Amino acid sequence: MNTREIRADYDDRSVVVYQAYSPHIAEPALDAQRFVAPFKLERMTWIKPSFLWMMYRCGWGLKEGQERVLAIRILRSGFDWAVANAVSSRVVGGNPDVRVQWDPERDLHLRPQQHRAIQIGLRGDAVRRYVHDWTVSITDVTGLAHEIHGLVRAGDLEAAAKHLPAERPYGTNTAPSAYF
Repeated sequence: MNTREIRADYDDRSVVVYQAYSPHIAEPALDAQRFVAPFKLERMTWIKPSFLWMMYRCGWGLKEGQERVLAIRILRSGFDWAVANAVSSRVVGGNPDVRVQWDPERDLHLRPQQHRAIQIGLRGDAVRRYVHDWTVSITDVTGLAHEIHGLVRAGDLEAAAKHLPAERPYGTNTAPSAYF
């Protein structure tokens, strides 16, 4: 595996990204099947195609303000546009609509791995596109997160791994080579 490789659950039309929110934001989004108030279009929002990295970030959906884990299925064309228009988070200055950073991928114990998972930060026009044009569906996967976490805590890593979303290398020809 490359040290920087996008891995995702995807099909011919769409790709799954993850975010975690409080019920205050998650419930209206689930009802509307897109982000609506109190979600704020004016803020940067980070999408993550790695389920385990999301679990690390939200503590299996147990961190305050991140109790609901959402799987957002977005159009591949939107995801590819975001990657192609991204600026590294290491670049200082400017106000790009898309930032990308690579963080250590995580295992079932949420320990860092040698390879890195992509995180994509959206703001401005990119957030508007994400919310209004790219979102296909939003699913609450909090129960899945808790189930896998329970299996990990019980020491049944084989069963836990079987419940993970099927993530595989995601090829995009639109990504700037500097980020890969």
